[in-house]
Amino acid sequence: MRAFNLRRPAIGRRVDLRRAVTNDFPLKATAVAVALLFWVAAGQNVQPREVTTPFAGRVPVERPEVPTGYVLRGSLGDVSVTLRGPEAAVARVAVTDLRAMLDISGADLRRGDAQDLPVRVTIASDQVKVVDVSPAAIAARIEPITTRTVAVQARFANEPPAGTQAGDPTLEPAEARVSGPDSVVAQVAAVYATVRFGDAGLDLVNNAQPVPVDAAGQPLDGLSVDPVAVRVSVPVLPVATTRTVPVLWAIRGAVANGFWLSRVAVDPPAVTVRGATSALGALDHLETAPIDVTGLNANRTSRVGILLPDGITLLRPVDATVTLTVIPLSGTRPFPSVAIVVANLGQGLSADVDQQTAAVLLAGPLPVLAATDQISAVVDAAGKGPGNYPADVVVRAPAGTTVQSVQPTRVTLTIRLRQP
Repeated sequence: MRAFNLRRPAIGRRVDLRRAVTNDFPLKATAVAVALLFWVAAGQNVQPREVTTPFAGRVPVERPEVPTGYVLRGSLGDVSVTLRGPEAAVARVAVTDLRAMLDISGADLRRGDAQDLPVRVTIASDQVKVVDVSPAAIAARIEPITTRTVAVQARFANEPPAGTQAGDPTLEPAEARVSGPDSVVAQVAAVYATVRFGDAGLDLVNNAQPVPVDAAGQPLDGLSVDPVAVRVSVPVLPVATTRTVPVLWAIRGAVANGFWLSRVAVDPPAVTVRGATSALGALDHLETAPIDVTGLNANRTSRVGILLPDGITLLRPVDATVTLTVIPLSGTRPFPSVAIVVANLGQGLSADVDQQTAAVLLAGPLPVLAATDQISAVVDAAGKGPGNYPADVVVRAPAGTTVQSVQPTRVTLTIRLRQP
């Protein structure tokens, strides 16, 4: 039997890596280069996956520039957007890459009400597009800017110290120019400069910001005021040296004949004065400067000064407005012999009455009665032919007067054919 010599492989035989790499190296390098070329070509031909997805955040809407002389009103808020593009590029979009702007190019500047204006959103990335904006339009108002001049009023934030009172405030300047949207400027009812009294009882001199307010006294936003500050000066006076007294009117002369002065009104009816305690103690009223009513025959309103005794001054300087109400006296005037005439007599007819005159008594304002020269008494012959008729006597009185009595009230009217 043939014997075989089986040799066991050597354990731990050393492998020559360098030889394995360098053996047939040109062939191996060529194969690797071809594989890389195929891999690159395949990668360039594969299209990235496109997605359409809502952006995770919201984009604030920027306020655009408006034409000179106009202002944009309304809260613009923010919008949500939907993006489309390669998935990786969409994922990289940040809120700073997006810009939302209100488009006012198609706005009607003549409209004063709110109008829906479109929102345009742009993106910094060339690979990603904005395919949807919500809301697509925002209601806003574009109004003209107007200006009004309004008197500035002082308003006190607190009361003066105990035992004192505020005098008449002085403001410099006394007026302010308020500018802003036309609809807001129209709501301005006043401009207040608010100041606060200290605890020492000293005269108050402060600079204060003028604030426009509406009819309810609430501040109005969106307005500019020129100047930005006014100087408010308020004297602080001791209460013990003031007193409030009534104002009485004084007149001289007599109104026109036939008229009488029915009412006199004074505004203000009372004023507060200040002075020494001894002078105030003897003061119970003040009088206006005399008003001459000589020959007055109509209502009149006069502004006159208030007469002050020595040592007495007005706490708040003011004149008195005196309103005089003059009305005519009423009375009666007799007209004992008023000719009775026939009116509306037909053609070819003649007429007479059994009494030729009437006694009439008129009532009314004396000036009107005095100016009345004559009146007429009439009987109406309209539609009557020849014959005898009882006819009422109608007196035509001047405007403003009334007929108190007529004697006779009725006469006999005789109508005849006129003799040729």
